[in-house]
Amino acid sequence: MGITSMRTASAADNELPGDRAATSRLTAAEIYSAAVRTGEEELKRSSAGLALSGLAAGLGMGLTGLGSAAILAEMGDGVAHYLLANLLYPLGFIVVIVGRAQLFTENTLFPVVLVLDRRRHVGNTLRLWAVVFAANVVGALLFAVLMIKAGAVSPEVAAALSRLGTKTVQGSFVHLFWAGVAGGWIIALMAWLVTASRFTIGQIALVYLMTFVVGAAGLAHCIAGSAEALSAVVAGQVPVGTYVVWLLAATLGNTLGGVVIVSLLNYGQVRGSRRGLRQAERPLSDVEDATTRKVPSPRR
Repeated sequence: MGITSMRTASAADNELPGDRAATSRLTAAEIYSAAVRTGEEELKRSSAGLALSGLAAGLGMGLTGLGSAAILAEMGDGVAHYLLANLLYPLGFIVVIVGRAQLFTENTLFPVVLVLDRRRHVGNTLRLWAVVFAANVVGALLFAVLMIKAGAVSPEVAAALSRLGTKTVQGSFVHLFWAGVAGGWIIALMAWLVTASRFTIGQIALVYLMTFVVGAAGLAHCIAGSAEALSAVVAGQVPVGTYVVWLLAATLGNTLGGVVIVSLLNYGQVRGSRRGLRQAERPLSDVEDATTRKVPSPRR
């Protein structure tokens, strides 16, 4: 979501209970509570607003491939050169997240934890997913047309961008699916960590480190990869059918990785017992006293 992108709680929402210092780490329960509030905010948005934000995110995600292509155009296609090019892979994610645009893979966290928390809003979440996903792909297509057809970049950079797209869609459906699961897990985990960060510089550092791993490991991301793959499609290097198969595998994997590995596990650790949020607001002495009262005294 935009990754919405960076959804951080407001200063009031992030205020910690009691006399805890402003630099104290948030508990898992507090991060969860902020994520639920963010999910609620996202589901209130109109479809038109989501679509425009998603379109901006799709365009912005093209910077992941553009930065890498600019390096490859100068350095060549060596293995080490691809690793060097991935140093700029996080650029699109940073732009989208700091700009709070709607990114599909981020929405595998925030609305999902809200649905798990409230046991409702499923239809509204599906609406958000459909609108944002479609807008992200259209934005990625507009980026590809701008770079390849409109001649916004040099032929060398355009050729490198097309080569990246060709490389992106390679692999079997099963491989791409599991690469998508791993990629979706990392992106949703990044959204969870960004929610815990209070300062923009910390959020940027988290986004950079997490998404660099996605690019360097060659994991699948349905939107960042679409900007590259569609560039290859527009250039005539990749058939449309090949792209569609890749997109299906990557999207299914991203969704499963984000929903199951991040959203469900964090829901389980915080709300599985239905006591996490309540206990986070209680003094430790009260929790220990309650636990002690439940333990029977030894017989003499």
